[in-house]
Amino acid sequence: MRAKLAATWTSFMFLYAYVDILNFFTPGVVDEILDGKVFEFDLSQTFSTTALALVAIPILMVVLSMTLPAGANRITNLVVASLYVPVTAFNAVGESWLYFYGLGIVLELVLLALIVRYAWTWPRTAPSATAATSLDKDTVRAHQRA
Repeated sequence: MRAKLAATWTSFMFLYAYVDILNFFTPGVVDEILDGKVFEFDLSQTFSTTALALVAIPILMVVLSMTLPAGANRITNLVVASLYVPVTAFNAVGESWLYFYGLGIVLELVLLALIVRYAWTWPRTAPSATAATSLDKDTVRAHQRA
């Protein structure tokens, strides 16, 4: 489950980054940036810090998905992925290239839904080591008798 979550967050981050990078090829975008604007926001340290935080959280989720204990991992993935749904949908506001942004947003939302599904269906208890060991011994004995 940890690997699935980390891989899905990694895929999400690639989409997140590449949609922004490819957006630079949209006519007028670079001119607006050079004029100090991104969408309706003035370019400032506050804007850049906020943008960094929005990108850093999913990046950190790759590591957290592999390192947090199961219970905390499940809850963290459920909360963060759910909070990123409206953040992701907001990216469509005011955009003229709806096919481009629509595809990027739909793919990002599918990945967030997968993260929520993986976290939601995470087994609440792991099989005990003794149960797994006894099953293995029984299997070995059965093969030895055959």
